Amino acid sequence: MAFSVGGKRVTVVGAAASGIAAAALLARKGADVTLSDVRPWVPDAEPLRAQKVTLELGGHKTETLTSADLVVMSPGVPPDQPAVQAARARGIPIVGEIELASRWLEGRVIAVTGTKGKSTTSVLTGRMLQSAGFAVTVGGNIGQPLSTQVEGSTPDTLHVVETSSFQLEQIDTFRPWIAVMLNFSPDHLDRHRTVEAYGRAKARIFENQRDTDWAVLNAEDAAAVDLARGGRAMRKDFARHQALERGVVVQDGWIVERRATGVEPLVPLEAVHLLGPHLVDDVMAAAAVSAIAGVPPESMTAAVDGFAGLEHAMELVAEKDGVRFVNDSKATNVVAALRSLEAFERDVVAIVGGRFKGGDLALMREPLRQRATAVVAIGEARPMLRAAFSDVVDVHEADSIEAAVEQAFALAKPGGVVLLAPACASFDMFRDYAERGRRFKDEVKRLLER
Repeated sequence: MAFSVGGKRVTVVGAAASGIAAAALLARKGADVTLSDVRPWVPDAEPLRAQKVTLELGGHKTETLTSADLVVMSPGVPPDQPAVQAARARGIPIVGEIELASRWLEGRVIAVTGTKGKSTTSVLTGRMLQSAGFAVTVGGNIGQPLSTQVEGSTPDTLHVVETSSFQLEQIDTFRPWIAVMLNFSPDHLDRHRTVEAYGRAKARIFENQRDTDWAVLNAEDAAAVDLARGGRAMRKDFARHQALERGVVVQDGWIVERRATGVEPLVPLEAVHLLGPHLVDDVMAAAAVSAIAGVPPESMTAAVDGFAGLEHAMELVAEKDGVRFVNDSKATNVVAALRSLEAFERDVVAIVGGRFKGGDLALMREPLRQRATAVVAIGEARPMLRAAFSDVVDVHEADSIEAAVEQAFALAKPGGVVLLAPACASFDMFRDYAERGRRFKDEVKRLLER
């Protein structure tokens, strides 16, 4: 029987983009919707009220959740909230926004997860599919919430969905046709508490797949491969360094697929214009997905050749007096920042810091010793960063992103790089990583104008 919410009382918890989209979708589907948020004010309130969505602001009321027929969670709201736990104890179904939306999709889902590279892979996959003429949407944890894509979904639509651990921990029936696990390393330990819990959330991307579905895995990341064990889907691996017998690999200057029937060239490496060799992994993952979907190599190559990367992901901002400025504000965990550093051989001044989410800062010590001229520490993590790095590299502190850019440029050498690679969340100083990246770019622009 088709999923229906007609006439049911549904409480949506969290009024960020996903919650607002879910509330609007539920209202269109005939539900009696209440949207709950801890803030006293939320954006886009009037269109929601016009759809007869009740806004309950200033806190999540237990009675509102426990009297609902269904509770839908925005990914940014921790599921251990007392009101949510009370609803769960009463046996009320609790699902995430992507779970809700997926129940009404007519097209197939390509879900992308991993600790680093989700956005680049998702966008590039969408571009490859579009280049081949497929009807494609790209969203989820990037761009438009999945709930906004329901009404345009057809049996021919391919929905490329970036999926975070916050979203995956609240699924039930969500089933990707192709599930991609790019990599895995400790992250979001402020929310998941343990690496094991974080891994369990990520691994849920595979749990509803069938033997007609696909799992695309980074064969060089043992932890990522381990999370897929027990899944029923067919498997396609990719590896930038290993010589796989079958799968997507690099060979003679090309990304190729090795099959039982031979080797098919997919994308020449000279078509990849992304800063940082680790981003080739994302191109390979997108090519692996596209090969499953039937995208011809020329369409993959056209998409890659026209793709200069995403904002805030190893984004070359400008150059002044021989110093390049690179914005990798999306590097919000230790391993992501490590990959950023490893993209440069020497003379890096790294702007690092924010709200620490967990992970092993010791991983960055040797790369900083080898590659960095200095570190400029910002945000709440400054004392932690000084303690972790001051014996291997000069550590300076800045009270603002403006001061950090000024200091970093003063410390930089011609031919060097000022690299924003925070290894931390942004919420101590900014609304999100995007605002942090934009502020960095604004300050670089002011520096150039002076």
